Amino acid sequence: MTTNKKECVAMLLAGGEGKRLGLLTKKMAKPAVYFGGKYRIIDFPLSNCTNSGIDTVGVLTQYEPLALNTHLGIGTPWGLDHRKGGLTALPPFVEKAGGSWYLGTADAIYQNMCFIEQYDPEYVLILSGDHIYKMDYDKMLTYHKEKQADVTISVIEVPWNEASRFGIMNTDAYYTITEFEEKPLTPKNNLASMGVYLFTWSYLKQFLMADASDIDSEHDFGKNVIPAMLDDHCKLVAYPFSSYWRDVGTVQSYWEASMDLLDPDSPLRLNEDNWRIYSANPNQPPQYVANSAKVSQSFINEGCLVYGRLHKAILFHGVEVGKHSVVSGTILMPNVKVGQRVQLKNVIVTEGTTIPDDTVITSQKEEIIVIDNETKFEALTMLT
Repeated sequence: MTTNKKECVAMLLAGGEGKRLGLLTKKMAKPAVYFGGKYRIIDFPLSNCTNSGIDTVGVLTQYEPLALNTHLGIGTPWGLDHRKGGLTALPPFVEKAGGSWYLGTADAIYQNMCFIEQYDPEYVLILSGDHIYKMDYDKMLTYHKEKQADVTISVIEVPWNEASRFGIMNTDAYYTITEFEEKPLTPKNNLASMGVYLFTWSYLKQFLMADASDIDSEHDFGKNVIPAMLDDHCKLVAYPFSSYWRDVGTVQSYWEASMDLLDPDSPLRLNEDNWRIYSANPNQPPQYVANSAKVSQSFINEGCLVYGRLHKAILFHGVEVGKHSVVSGTILMPNVKVGQRVQLKNVIVTEGTTIPDDTVITSQKEEIIVIDNETKFEALTMLT
């Protein structure tokens, strides 16, 4: 028996391109996108692993990995910087001529079976790197054992009018999954997959190998592996989750989830001592809020200089807001410089962007504007 044996290994899929996030993912993978004034999206599943007692995490990277790999480092912020397990970045690699990028979510795990096997785990937890939520995976593991399941899939009730956007689980009264429908046009229920899968490894390994040899497969868990396991009469169960969970796959959903954090009644609270969200610290000087400033319902991170007015604003580290400027419903990413007499409403400004004096950019909540250093401010001001 290997001395590195782990009961459960987590595999975090973090190679998403995130095309629907537009400028936010122009130079970085979706899981590396800044979120919540201090964090990146991937900090949430990583912190969930740490808080759940899972100390071995493989992070599967692919698209624009530089910012993500720099952020991950050796896993120190999440307590994953140890030799036996810890955090390991797993980019695609060419084992022989003709190697390629990961072909799908299942192929990504298949290509890294050797990483998993060195820990001889009983269970493998598959996570998405681009969702905002707090979840105790240890409770899910206990549920998986009690149900004597081969696969446990975490599900959440979504509004019926959105159900066709998700993989939908049809279950019996005991939450045993009887049918899986990938983004059905006419869903039979509203139990949506959260992209959190817990597998008994001995079963998953067999199906990964079978899927890899299927030339017609898209090598995807939702489209191929899960349906194949159902067809083979494996025991699949749904794990109901009722707390906060958001898929921030669009600019609109990203902005809405960010504004949720500023709601005093939000179910997702970042200041809970018993379930911290960890991240790399920018090590900036203290924030400075001048006499001329007026701040309400906002996050202001380290190194910020605020001379203007903020309402429902999220400022990452190193942001400056000039005198007589008004910033509302807006997210300012690291090192953004906002000039004087600027008005920003319902806007997202990417890292390092400078907003000239007297700029006015406002948008409706249904049409959030994203700005970067290549934005033509004169034209944009005329349109708003």
